[in-house]
Amino acid sequence: MAVDLSRAQWFKSTHSSGGQDCVEVAFLGGGQVGVRDSKNPTGPALIFAPEEWDAFTAGIGNGSLRHP
Repeated sequence: MAVDLSRAQWFKSTHSSGGQDCVEVAFLGGGQVGVRDSKNPTGPALIFAPEEWDAFTAGIGNGSLRHP
């Protein structure tokens, strides 16, 4: 399924160092969340369903996504 990202409002975390090594996030219609590489704003984006985004952010918060 294609998602129209032409009107997406992309932003970086307030914890970002301001450099180019960041990801950008956009909250999309229907609760979907887009994530893209800030160095390649016209490149591909990952699209998360609401429950996928919740699981992803919970995993970051609780440390379960840390590399061993």
